[in-house]
Order: sequence, then C-alpha cells, then structure tokens
Amino acid sequence: MVIQREQDVVPFRNRVKEYAVKIGMSLVNQTKLITAASELVRNMLKYGGGGEALIEAVSKGRENGIRLTFSDKGPGIKDIQQAMKDGFSTGKSLGLGLPGTKRLVSEFDIKSAVGKGTTVTIIKWKNG
Repeated sequence: MVIQREQDVVPFRNRVKEYAVKIGMSLVNQTKLITAASELVRNMLKYGGGGEALIEAVSKGRENGIRLTFSDKGPGIKDIQQAMKDGFSTGKSLGLGLPGTKRLVSEFDIKSAVGKGTTVTIIKWKNG
C-alpha cells in the first residue's frame, strides 16, 4: 500500500488487522502488531515523507505470522544505534519510538542509508 497522507493510516491499520484475523492471531498479539504498525507508518510519514507498506502472511514450519515492510525514500537515519535507544527522539513526541516498537514484535530489522531512505521489516508470529 502506498502511504502518502495521514488519511492512508486507518485503511492500512484495517488491512493489517484483516491479515492478523485471517491467520487466527490472538487479540493481544493483534493489538501489539497494530500498535507497532501504527508507530512505523507514522514515522514513515513524518520523517520519510511517506512511502510504501507491504503486508504479507508468512510461515516458518508450523508457525504463522504477519510480516510488514515499511520503505521510504526519506533522509535516512544517520545513527541507527542511537535511534534504537529508549527515550531517543528527533521529534517532539514521546511516541514508542523504534525500541518500543521492537519490543512489541517477534522480529525487527532496520536498514537505512543517509540520503536514500529507510526500510523497517517486522514480523509478529501468531503465538509469539
């Protein structure tokens, strides 16, 4: 899904929920996934000028999950280690930030290049 405006956030969250329900994810894990997705999609809008969000159902052995990939062509993150520290914010918000988002999901990966953009991939396993 292309995310360019604030109005794109709610339909995106609804799609994430549809996927989570389809694989039988518990309400608690759905909430964690949707909270993480909301934080990342808002970061993409705020810092990356919008971008693309990909929603996929994935499996590993008998485990099913949802993988979300957020890609933007924004300014990138100069210091990923610093951005991953609790309490770090370049904005004026006390959002969950990247470390809070990482705690909500099963797997978290971030790649960024200054001047080229950022890609964050998360996976939330149905039972994890």
